[in-house]
Amino acid sequence: MPTITFSLKDLQELVGKKLTPDEVGRLVEFGKGEMKQFTKETDEVTVDFDDTNLPYLWSVEGVARLFRGVLGMQKGFSRVTLKKGEYSIIVDESVESVRPFVAGMVVKGKKIDERLLKQLIQLQEKLCESYGKRRSKVAMGIYPFDKITFPVHYRAVKPESARFVPLDFSKEMSLGEILEEHPKGKEYAFILKGKQLYPLLADSKGKALSFPPIINSAETGKINIGEERFFVEVTGTDREAAELCLNIAAYALSERGFEVYGVIVVQGNKKTITPSLQEEKIKVPPEHVKQLFGLELGKGEIKTLLEKAGFEVNSSGTVIVPPYRRDILHAYDVVEDIGIMHGYESIGEKALISYTAGGTSPKAKLSNLLRELAIGLGFQEVMSPVLSNKGILHTNMSLGNDAEAWPGGFSTIEIENFMSETYSSVRSWLTPILMEFLSKNNHVGYPQKIFEIGTASVQQSGKAIDHEKIAFAAAHEKAGYTEVRQILDYIMRMLNIPFTVEEIEHGSFIPGRAGAVIAHGKTIALLGEIHPKVLTRWGIIVPVAAVEINVGEILIAGMATDNKR
Repeated sequence: MPTITFSLKDLQELVGKKLTPDEVGRLVEFGKGEMKQFTKETDEVTVDFDDTNLPYLWSVEGVARLFRGVLGMQKGFSRVTLKKGEYSIIVDESVESVRPFVAGMVVKGKKIDERLLKQLIQLQEKLCESYGKRRSKVAMGIYPFDKITFPVHYRAVKPESARFVPLDFSKEMSLGEILEEHPKGKEYAFILKGKQLYPLLADSKGKALSFPPIINSAETGKINIGEERFFVEVTGTDREAAELCLNIAAYALSERGFEVYGVIVVQGNKKTITPSLQEEKIKVPPEHVKQLFGLELGKGEIKTLLEKAGFEVNSSGTVIVPPYRRDILHAYDVVEDIGIMHGYESIGEKALISYTAGGTSPKAKLSNLLRELAIGLGFQEVMSPVLSNKGILHTNMSLGNDAEAWPGGFSTIEIENFMSETYSSVRSWLTPILMEFLSKNNHVGYPQKIFEIGTASVQQSGKAIDHEKIAFAAAHEKAGYTEVRQILDYIMRMLNIPFTVEEIEHGSFIPGRAGAVIAHGKTIALLGEIHPKVLTRWGIIVPVAAVEINVGEILIAGMATDNKR
């Protein structure tokens, strides 16, 4: 839960309106925040934010922007005019395996006073610690422009090959010594654990600017009151996160009266101008508002509420998302902001039109029974994210496409704008997820017997379809087809469902040791002994056998069996 502090007077100047502490407390709720206190003697307001998906609010400039929208003093969002400058960052390929992404900007035109410097440092710290996951994902550095000679070079070097005087120290140290002796080095050494090379930023004259994400140079990396020009860089392991942090800083400084100059990031043959300041667009059907809130709002009302929330709406009704927000993944995310601006307390009550008794669904009951049976068989339950990737679902399982994984002609659901390649698809079956789990536990003794019960989603005939499944995997010296067949027999006998097993060819299983389970004319399960080449890809050192059952299909099969009696 990020907590920020700022001057009430500073906030009032940025908003353009006098506000009482009570008004600040009411307005900050529109950003899912809570005012904790106001200290009159210091003019200081303290606010806690519950939502970590809105990092642009972690500075007084962002809070003021929210307030102007809620109060109707600003419609939508203003644009930052990116000025052209001859500034560049040259990225060496050596950083690819260490900390591959960097973005930067130069800002000019106004002297930094004590109040602004305090806010700038606070924003930097909050972005790095909270959104940046303690600098491991994103870290930001700020430098006096006049002490730097462009272009800046970003490379990875051996720990003892670069030396400079770090902030708050007076002696020159190598990068390795900084990690061992400097307080910040000790605090963030975990980020570079196991790395043979460390990232380094230096200017064209070879002067070190910083050892990201650890510490700046005392000579070139300290901002003082009175500075009028400075350089801001963000490094990280996630390009989109790094660019978002730079965008947030660009908007905050622009609203303070600074001019923002683009920096060209040169990486191989590719040149990118940062900050990118790209605006996303999303369609929000008006009926979504009625579905979620029961509100009958016209297009004009919806547009007004969206503008209060900081969005823009073009002539075709498309919503334009500002560059300092990356939390909008679905139309419902926008609808949530419409509800917030309308005011949940303003949504009237509706009388109940039907009366029902709650209860557990038949599928949930069956899932609970299967869980008990699995535990009774000596298997341990694991729980995994529903997001995965095609490398895990297909490649590592020795499958060329979706149709080879499970009969039925479906395809894997892929995420269009994924944040990470690791989570770029929705899992379509559970066996690969168990294999990944086993691969990460080679250091644990055998036998290992695990199961998972949960949702696997596929795309079929243009629609996303969810299936509840349970999968078992046994890993030990004698694991084989017989073991998982016994598991299947036991479960089907307990459910009293007749079935047959047909031998199949499947890339994940050893030929002759794989089968499809048929009940009432449908494939309800797959089982077999994992192929050695699949084990090799996962780095698993013992045989593995697995069985995966579609819970929904055995529920239908059970009902069909009951109807025949």
